[in-house]
Amino acid sequence: MARWSEFSAIIDARSPGEYAEDHLPDAVNWPTLDDAQRQQIGTEYKQVNGFEAKKRGAIMAARNIAAHIERELMDKPKDWAPLLYCWRGGKRSGSLGLILDQIGFRTTLIEGGYKAFRAAMLLDMPRQVERLRFQVICGTTGSGKTRLLHALAAQGAQVLDLEGLARHRSSVLGLLPGQSQPTQKAFDTLIWNALRRFSPDRLVYVESESKKVGNLAVADSLMSAMRASACLRLELADEERVQLLLQDYDFFVRDTEFFCERLQTLSEVRGGTTVRHWQELARAGQTSEVVRELLLKHYDPTYLASMQRNFTLYPQAGSVQARNHSHEAMSELAAQILAQAPA
Repeated sequence: MARWSEFSAIIDARSPGEYAEDHLPDAVNWPTLDDAQRQQIGTEYKQVNGFEAKKRGAIMAARNIAAHIERELMDKPKDWAPLLYCWRGGKRSGSLGLILDQIGFRTTLIEGGYKAFRAAMLLDMPRQVERLRFQVICGTTGSGKTRLLHALAAQGAQVLDLEGLARHRSSVLGLLPGQSQPTQKAFDTLIWNALRRFSPDRLVYVESESKKVGNLAVADSLMSAMRASACLRLELADEERVQLLLQDYDFFVRDTEFFCERLQTLSEVRGGTTVRHWQELARAGQTSEVVRELLLKHYDPTYLASMQRNFTLYPQAGSVQARNHSHEAMSELAAQILAQAPA
């Protein structure tokens, strides 16, 4: 993994479906067999005749590789040096690599393929976590933690945005319309890739997430480090929090029934009567009142109990306050935080 910078490109020779599930950082997909072809050859190999399936697979692979060469390689110089991999055995990447070698390119194959990479990455995750220092941005729902993280990143700070990587805003109402979460494998790789790029000489700012972000789990080693790290408590007036959430979750304002559908998921913890009351308010156009009650009656008690239970240094957290919920105010606060950050 330390040698990746030596290669001109990283090429994943697996099918598009395998690539979509997870792949090496910065890898591009040149499938030796596409999803339908892979399924067809696999079925024929098991149910009909393995030798005939190999011949048919070779025909498909040769055509696909020829298309990749024509599309991608005609302008590449002789010193172009790719790193290739497939699932494990190396047949698909080996077929591509053999032809590229014969052309004259210097190719390298990952022994053990993606499976070996994932095993090595999971072993390396705790080491990447251990070499870093984290500053946990705490704050009740709507206080602007994500906005502050983005403002810190814009000013050059090292930021691990777990919600951004997970494509989810963490709470039961936090799914993003039209966006699906990555797979667990892809989430692991995204976190690892972010961690390995950080310098141990500077703080890494991260939000006080729970163990799960939507349907995805944060690695145990990272979660443990976050829970043992210094905290910074972000405070924002209640009315400002309401206005921030109405902006960030404007799709709930636009689509009342979608909002009511998501509220229904809180019935088990808040009771059917309360949830029906919130739904009635939402349908009456009183979304801001629903948000205010959600904050004060649901999110705040839950969040504070979780912080006190899980984040060891939360009681010693210093507090910072933005003058309002605007991006400009968060940018000003980020500058203040960085100016006072320990070396």
